[in-house]
Amino acid sequence: MRRHLSILLTVLFVTPSHAQDRSQGRSMVITQYGIVASENPLASQVGTAILAQGGNAIDAAVATNAVMGLMAPTGNGIGGDLFAIVYHAESKEVYGLNASGWSPKTLTADMLKRQGFSEMPERGVHAITVPGVVDGWAKLLDRFGKMKFKQVLAPAIRYAEEGFPVTELVAQLWPASERMLRNDANASQVFLPNGRPPQTGEIFKNPLLAWSLKQIAEKGREVFYRGEIAGHIVSYVKQHGGVMSLEDLSEFSSEWVETISTTYRGWKVHEIPPNGQGIAALVMLNIMEHFPIGSYGHNSTDALHVMIEAKKLAYADMLRYVADQRFSKIPVEGMLSKEYAGERAALIDKNRANCAVDAGTPPNPGDDTIFLSVVDKVGNMVALIQSNYSGFGSGLVPNGVGFMLHNRGALFSLDPSSPNVLEGRKRPLHTIIPALMEKGDTRIAFGIMGGWNQSLAHAQFVSNVVDHGMNVQQAMEAARFTKTTFKGCDVQIEQRVPDSIRAALISRGHELEVRGDFSGRMGGGQAVMRDYSTKINYGASDPRKDGAAVPEPIPLR
Repeated sequence: MRRHLSILLTVLFVTPSHAQDRSQGRSMVITQYGIVASENPLASQVGTAILAQGGNAIDAAVATNAVMGLMAPTGNGIGGDLFAIVYHAESKEVYGLNASGWSPKTLTADMLKRQGFSEMPERGVHAITVPGVVDGWAKLLDRFGKMKFKQVLAPAIRYAEEGFPVTELVAQLWPASERMLRNDANASQVFLPNGRPPQTGEIFKNPLLAWSLKQIAEKGREVFYRGEIAGHIVSYVKQHGGVMSLEDLSEFSSEWVETISTTYRGWKVHEIPPNGQGIAALVMLNIMEHFPIGSYGHNSTDALHVMIEAKKLAYADMLRYVADQRFSKIPVEGMLSKEYAGERAALIDKNRANCAVDAGTPPNPGDDTIFLSVVDKVGNMVALIQSNYSGFGSGLVPNGVGFMLHNRGALFSLDPSSPNVLEGRKRPLHTIIPALMEKGDTRIAFGIMGGWNQSLAHAQFVSNVVDHGMNVQQAMEAARFTKTTFKGCDVQIEQRVPDSIRAALISRGHELEVRGDFSGRMGGGQAVMRDYSTKINYGASDPRKDGAAVPEPIPLR
């Protein structure tokens, strides 16, 4: 009897503990129905409700984004820009959408220099470009959606009116912008209820944003770019000395673009073309392909050293060449060529960090952000990223609208020799990037936010999946490094990377700043994956954010 009891206890307590030994903190979400992965569980839930009501991945993405603009105003909102990659299951095609806005027609580098600016202002009225989000939503719904604005914006309107409890991370980020918010009466009224930033679990309402969303639901994108909301934007900008006109808004249109891509060890990886920074992720992967990253071991000294050095090379080219393609001839094909990657890879010293990397000469043949991803039950996929740029953005909230205008124009240069020099009706170099990777019957829609962190985080995620065989949740959780500067040997790295590895990197000349286990400096991401042979969907959500991957509920009979 005692022997049988011992065997039973072994089965109950020993075997399960061994089965639970693993290297990820949470499991993937796995379902035959749709999945929405976003940075707030309530927003993800809204997206799955849209799916359950008959909407598709595109409808769910817009609905989720609208809720995120309310619930995470520290990072996004309808006063910002948007990029998206859509995989359309019926046509089996990949589509890119660039919904980044342009600068006012009469805003130029010479004008700002005459006003005494030596550098592009980081905040304020001259950092505002036309917000592209609402037009981007309209383009997505018109081309691929099954629902109208009235349906997909209804949840965000209700939450804006009734309120919602503020999440942990957003409550931590809010106070960083308090001083700026106090400088604008409208911003203070909307975003400092009770005279201060809301705390974790405190109910936040935004009835003025509810009004704006109702206008869009009833009148469409025209009210934002030609109607009453446009009037509020222009009058407030001019009140603060800006030059944005009604024509700057009414004549703007986001555009469908063909994605740019490269192959990485048999996988095809898609990014949005310039003016976004996504090309840097592809250049980085091309360089990494010249090294046996997988055999080095995950986050080994050799693997991390190569990736850090590849990042420097890729970003030097990105900063030198990437701008609005309507104004500059960018050597995209040359930057993405495998031969050029070989030349750049040969510059990496495997034993020493390079602290002064210069841009190459590719052949020329002629930060505060939110990300969400959605897959539906028939296989449509969306990777959508949206941002105010720096925290709350410009610091200016037009009368009566309840949203902040972004400060994406801060990324322009006043240097006339730069391809990214400020000119009228020009889009700035952009940090936010969605991505999609595919091989055979598998596709993954993913993104990792965080300013200049994004391209190198994309490359690390791809490497985790391809070189190290991780599932999407493991790949998202894995310890990361970042380097948001363009010069020097400084690198930020999570302390989950072992001491011995960090010491070896320092011995090679890297100057490490050790961050926490799941540092927000590394950005936060979301991913959905579909196996088209089995029709099973998988979802992952980064523990560095407040969010969750939420499955669509089974229809009730």
